[in-house]
Amino acid sequence: MSYLHRFPVNTLKIDRSFVMRMEPNNENAEIVRAIVHLAHILGLDIIAEGVETELQLEQLEQLGCEQGQGYFFAKPLPSLEVEKLLQNPPTWKYSDSP
Repeated sequence: MSYLHRFPVNTLKIDRSFVMRMEPNNENAEIVRAIVHLAHILGLDIIAEGVETELQLEQLEQLGCEQGQGYFFAKPLPSLEVEKLLQNPPTWKYSDSP
């Protein structure tokens, strides 16, 4: 955290170790909530790594995390498949609301 003032940082990443152990209303979820809140206060973007399940995505969204990366979205892909994915990006919303 001390590096937040030393370097020109614009994004804070939530480590996958917190995401993978996150359950509703547990200690890890509260740590994630605090990280998200800190990022928002400092005007930083926030991204969670290691998102592997729909439940994790739902929890992260409820905690205010706007971005995620992980196997839930896509496994590592060859460059040609990445291009195809970017041309027709899927939606990952877990609800039917617009």
